[in-house]
Amino acid sequence: MTEFLDDLRASGPELRLLTDAEDRESYRRDETAHFEPGLPMAVALPSTTEEVATILRIATKHRVAVVPRGAGSGLSGGSAGIEGALTVALTGMNQIVEIDRENLVAVVQPGVVNAELKAAVAKEGFFYPPDPASYEFCTIGGNIGTNAGGLCCVKYGVTRDAVLGLEVVLADGRVVRTGGKNVKDVAGYSLTHLFVGSQGTLGIVTEATLRLRPAPPPKQTMLAFFPTIVAAGQAVAAMTAAGVEPCTLELMDAVTIAAVDDWHNLGLDRSAAALLLVESDRPGSAAADELARAADACTEAGATEVVQATDPAEADWLRQVRRMAFRALERLGVARMEDVGVPRARVPQLLAAIERVAAAHDVRCGTFGHAGDGNLHPTFIWDRGDANAESRAHAASEELYRVAIGLGGTVTGEHGIGAARREFLEEQRGADAVAVMRAIKSALDPLGILNPGRVV
Repeated sequence: MTEFLDDLRASGPELRLLTDAEDRESYRRDETAHFEPGLPMAVALPSTTEEVATILRIATKHRVAVVPRGAGSGLSGGSAGIEGALTVALTGMNQIVEIDRENLVAVVQPGVVNAELKAAVAKEGFFYPPDPASYEFCTIGGNIGTNAGGLCCVKYGVTRDAVLGLEVVLADGRVVRTGGKNVKDVAGYSLTHLFVGSQGTLGIVTEATLRLRPAPPPKQTMLAFFPTIVAAGQAVAAMTAAGVEPCTLELMDAVTIAAVDDWHNLGLDRSAAALLLVESDRPGSAAADELARAADACTEAGATEVVQATDPAEADWLRQVRRMAFRALERLGVARMEDVGVPRARVPQLLAAIERVAAAHDVRCGTFGHAGDGNLHPTFIWDRGDANAESRAHAASEELYRVAIGLGGTVTGEHGIGAARREFLEEQRGADAVAVMRAIKSALDPLGILNPGRVV
C-alpha cells in the first residue's frame, strides 16, 4: 500500500498520518473486550472536511478500506481496526461551530466530546439530552455512528432524536448535506436518519446540527431496592402502565451493586437483588408528584426500601453509582457487555430470561441498564485466559439475542450492530429488510470500502 500512502501524502500535505507500528496499535481496538480486531496499515487524523474528502477520493482510487473512528469507546467492534485498512480518527475535528440561541440548535464537528458540548450549551441555558455512560470522553461523531443513548433516553430519546442535519462525505469524496436547522422538513427521503446509526458504512460525518432544549430544573432523585430482580422489572412495567415518565429510570442487579460497592465502599444495600434509580426533572411540585407515583409503583411491586436524595450533591452521587456500573464489572475480569432491548412491558420477562440463560451456561453475569425504555446491559464476566468460560459466555450471548428477538425486542438498543452482532441482524430484521439495507450500502459505497464487514 506504499503507492496509496504516497498518493495520500502528496494530495494532502497538511494531513497528519501515523504509520509507526506503535501508533497504529493504539488505534486497533475499541472497548469491545472480547473482539479481536486487525491492525490498521495507517491512521489519518484529518482536521477539515476537505481533508476527509481527499482521503476518501484516494481510497476509492486505490480501493483501500476505510474505518471511521471517534474516541474508540464503542462496544460492538464498529470502530476497531481492520487488517490493512486505513483508520480515519476524527477526534481532531473538535470545534463547536455555533450555538444558535434563536433556533435552539448547536452545530458541531464530530470530534466534540459529549460532555464538553453539554457544558458549553449549559452556559447558554440549554440542554443536550443524549448522555451515554461514556459521555465524559465519547464523541458526538461516535454517538451519531451508533445512534447512542444513555440515562435520559426514557424521556428524551436517543441520538437520532437530537439530530436535525448532517454534513457527510461519501465514499467517492462527494460532500452532501442532509437537513439543517428546520424543525420541520419533509423534502425527499430522510437521509439524516439513514446516516445516524450506520456506523460509518455509508459515509463519514464531518458536521452535525443538533437540537437543543431549554435547561430543565434540577433533578429530584430516588433509589428503590428490591428482593428479586423480577420485582424491579415489575415496578418498571407498572410505572410505564401508569404513565409515569421520569427522565431517568435505571436498573442495577446484585452482582453490579456489589461490584460498585467493592470498588468505592459506598455503603449500598448489598442484600438487595436489584435497585432502581428514578429521577424527575419536571418543574416545581410536579417532580415530587412524579417520584411519589414512582415510589408507589415500587412499593406495590415489593420494594424493601425507597430513599430520596435530600440535596443536589447526594442526587449526583446516586447518579454516579449507576455510571460506575460497567467499569466496576470490568474489574472482575473480561466483561462482555450486551445491549438487548424489549418492549417496556416485557422487562420482567427479559430480566428473568437473563438469570435463566446465565445459569444455564454457568457464566457470571451482572445486569444493569436503561430499564425505563426496555434496554438492558447483561454483562458476562470470566477470568482472563479462561477459554472455556469465554466460549460459554459467547453461547449465552447468542441465546440471549434470540430470547430478546422472541420477546419482540432487539439485539442492540444503542451500541449498534458493528461486527459483534452482525450475524443476528437478519434474524431480527428478516432477509428482505437486510437486502434493502445492502442495496442502500451498494448504492452509496459501490466498492464496499467504508467499514467493510460491519453492520450489513
